Amino acid sequence: MLTIIISILTILALILVIIFKPTLKIKNLELQTFWVVALLGALLLIICGEVTFTEIKEVFFSDDSMNPIKILVLFIAVSFLSIVLDEAGFFKKCAVVATSITKGSQIKLFISLSCIISLLTIFTSNDIVILTFTPFICYFTKHVRVSPIPYLIGEFIFANTWSMMLIIGNPTNIYLASAFDINFFEYLKVMALPTIVAGLSAMAILLLMFRKPLKKKMIIDEDEIHVELNLFITTVGIIHLGLCTILLAISSYIGIDMWLICLGFALSLMIFLLIYQAIRKANVLKNAIKRLPYNLIPFILSMFIVVTALAKCGVIHKIAEVLDSVSVNSNLTIYTYGFGSFISSNILNNIPMSVMFEKVISSSNMLYLNEKIYSSIVASNIGAYFTPIGALAGIMWMGILGKTGLKFGFREFLKFGIILSPIIMFVTLTTLLIVI
Repeated sequence: MLTIIISILTILALILVIIFKPTLKIKNLELQTFWVVALLGALLLIICGEVTFTEIKEVFFSDDSMNPIKILVLFIAVSFLSIVLDEAGFFKKCAVVATSITKGSQIKLFISLSCIISLLTIFTSNDIVILTFTPFICYFTKHVRVSPIPYLIGEFIFANTWSMMLIIGNPTNIYLASAFDINFFEYLKVMALPTIVAGLSAMAILLLMFRKPLKKKMIIDEDEIHVELNLFITTVGIIHLGLCTILLAISSYIGIDMWLICLGFALSLMIFLLIYQAIRKANVLKNAIKRLPYNLIPFILSMFIVVTALAKCGVIHKIAEVLDSVSVNSNLTIYTYGFGSFISSNILNNIPMSVMFEKVISSSNMLYLNEKIYSSIVASNIGAYFTPIGALAGIMWMGILGKTGLKFGFREFLKFGIILSPIIMFVTLTTLLIVI
């Protein structure tokens, strides 16, 4: 009972700080509060004896592919490869190219920018694209005197939709797929069509939703949005990211774990940048290391502890029983587990939801296993744009907007999310049903 009380209080506190106090400033140090709350909840469970150090050690250092340490190494390594490209000016250059070919048409710009964001998300990750493109969109729209809202909403929706395509697009994909030994190609074979349908559906809805503001003409002064591109670092970075993606695709055939592949390429790029920095006096490596998502580490590890405690006291098994009692066929299983994990994402956040639903699925009967896994993966991505609580990307996105002075709060986010996410969720799950 104590585990349930502490877990509920942790989740409620997490929701409240995300809405009312996302950051905490102590002198010159600014902390994001979401991971602090999660860490305090985990420590309280340990202090109260609800979970032991032995149990934590078994979870953190298990030999299987769902080890949280390996997942973190994989995600941070991929983040490093992507951040280096951003430091070299690659992402912003892509955005500038998109603006230069649209000739003042906002509709053309919206479509071209959305395509670039979608493509980059597939090969990097939703979090990285949101972190890099959000400040640029705020800056760009201010200079051409158009509303930033269509572009910001579009960026967020497409980044969290196309992140479903590849296993590396979202930490939740990595975690759930790895937990059930789904390899790169097996994952892609199932998720390709649902992602394409979801992406095209989102584009159609957004163009309809923003048809009026996107009709306004804009005047682009290319000198004001000029971006310097370090072609040499960009080329090396793209080679590293490209080769890393290829090896991830064949990792199950060559017998090398995905986290080791990503770590190897990240270390290789670090060594290259150290040499480059010594010769050219550049700060790319230093800046990239500073920008790594370190707050993800205590948050994920803390939520693993919370979920481990919930599993220990039988809550996870009870959830599995309830979901299985409704899931009497494959159709119902996809929608039950899909919308169940969708709601859970917006209570727990999508990463802890994935941790919990891995245990829920493992505790359930083994009927319609693929339906349960892939519908939960879909929810972990699309659930991100129902409320800002749905994903770390939403929390970071709201934080960036706050720093730019743009007033866009929880209510405004929900106004768009409540329309878009249920529709896209239903369309994607229906497509998934056809594919499986």
